Amino acid sequence: MPTVSIEDGTLWYEERGSGPPLVCIHGGWLNNQSWDEQVERFADEYRVVTFDLRGHGRTGPTGTRNYSIDLFVDDLERLLERLDIHSPILCGLSVGGMVVQSYLDRHPNRARGAVIGGPLQSMPPVDIPPVMKPMLSPLPAITGIVSTFGSTATFQSLLASVRAITGRRWLTVDPEVRSKSLAALDDVSPDEYRKIFSALYEVEPPNLSHIETPVLVLYGEQEAPMVKRQGERLAATVPRAKLGEIPAAGHLLNQDNPRAFNEACGAFFATMAPRGSTHQPP
Repeated sequence: MPTVSIEDGTLWYEERGSGPPLVCIHGGWLNNQSWDEQVERFADEYRVVTFDLRGHGRTGPTGTRNYSIDLFVDDLERLLERLDIHSPILCGLSVGGMVVQSYLDRHPNRARGAVIGGPLQSMPPVDIPPVMKPMLSPLPAITGIVSTFGSTATFQSLLASVRAITGRRWLTVDPEVRSKSLAALDDVSPDEYRKIFSALYEVEPPNLSHIETPVLVLYGEQEAPMVKRQGERLAATVPRAKLGEIPAAGHLLNQDNPRAFNEACGAFFATMAPRGSTHQPP
């Protein structure tokens, strides 16, 4: 697995196939293996790139004291530069979708297209005035819990709290997918868990009404209602956005129902004008 040097660490990535570049960005506390079904489906037609965000998977811990979505976007830009990719299709899930949104905000017409799955815009997925966020921050409690009980138990408590509020198995409807996602937490140290959670909580959603990139927003049928509402708002804001629901799927919709997710993405990709991986947009 090749690497790219980043601030205080090394970014691990994989690529497979050839054709227009398709870059997939995983969700929080997961890793690039969460895209295995999409790699298998699209590598015959696309140059599929997956990577582990800092703090996750084989990239692992970095010396940076605090993470942010903007920092993750910086890493994405460095990866694209290293791979000589100027016009990618971006596909992000959850935290990865936040990274995609911030990238599009920086570069309104650079990406060929974008898929945003499990469309979080903020954490928690409700509107909190920026002035109130520091006062309501759960970070001190999260730091204490994760230091005492570890990353996996802390994440399981988050799942339990969301289920208590929504009455749904929000993360996934498939026990095997749930086990796989919890196993990915074995690679996340308590301090890295805290830094990742901080990046989610402190992000301010960008207004994407100015972007020119076509966007597909997808959420699972069993997604938390608050996240669905954020997805609907996002799709209503982006000028060239489409909105879709994946049946029999929760937040990890690309793993819960990969066939339906891949079909939706494939149909969306087919609507895009051909652009080569080295094409520099105007």
